Amino acid sequence: MSQTLMDILVVIAAVFLVWLVIRLFRRPIRWILKLLLNTAIGFAALFLLNFFGSAIGITLGLNWINALVIGVAGFPGLVLLLLIKYLF
Repeated sequence: MSQTLMDILVVIAAVFLVWLVIRLFRRPIRWILKLLLNTAIGFAALFLLNFFGSAIGITLGLNWINALVIGVAGFPGLVLLLLIKYLF
């Protein structure tokens, strides 16, 4: 077999493999991206809480765990973190 034919077959195999991996992991990748987006929204919520809440003494640590809890659970997660902080 000539070298160019071998190169073409390798490229076709690589494209097929990339397509197969994307096809197999489409849902997990979408789930991970959604989780990252929710965590970023949680960071924004924590930043706003610390910015505006510092005037009345309500603050939470700006870290990945708090952002993840707020991003996944939403407002109830924020309330839960505040209860945990101020009750314990």
